[in-house]
Amino acid sequence: MDNKAEILIKLWQKKNIRGFYSPDKAHAKERILELIPADAKVGFSGSLTLEQLGMIKSLEARGNEVLNPYKPNLSREESLEIRRKASSADYYLASPNAISGNSELVFFSAYGNRIAGISYAKNVIAVAGLNKITSDLGAAIKRAREYATPLNCKRLNWQAPCLKDGICRQAICLFPEYMRMCCQILIIEAEAIADRFRVVLVGEDLGF
Repeated sequence: MDNKAEILIKLWQKKNIRGFYSPDKAHAKERILELIPADAKVGFSGSLTLEQLGMIKSLEARGNEVLNPYKPNLSREESLEIRRKASSADYYLASPNAISGNSELVFFSAYGNRIAGISYAKNVIAVAGLNKITSDLGAAIKRAREYATPLNCKRLNWQAPCLKDGICRQAICLFPEYMRMCCQILIIEAEAIADRFRVVLVGEDLGF
């Protein structure tokens, strides 16, 4: 096991968070499929990491009911309504924008649906590559805001100031001139309910 992953998993254990290590994408996907019952309703937030794992397709193929707000031909209101329902699913999947060396998990959100799901769904599984681990909380927030968000804006053609050159301009990233992506920040420090929150660390670079 990677040394950084081992340290984080031990820290999470003291914080009521179960950590797992998978050496690669295939192992991580199998691990997540083992953790989620075949009859569970699953919600998720948009994530390049989940796409790289093929997680949503695998769950749908197995027969899970997946609340997918990104299906083709949905109206904006239909998509938002699915996101609301997804936040209270049996299981919620997401990937943090960054993880601190002290084990805090940092999530940015535009609409707040992923913050709602991560905060209050019955069960949460967060999955991340080792590339998202940073030295401390300040570095994790900086990574999320100045690295991950501009890349996601580019990937999704989100009309924020960082779209063109990847440079965060938080002071001017305001409505109606721009469409701001990093509107809300969630920092997970610990979990009150045992076994509700799980993290799968993958020994590969995944996502932004």
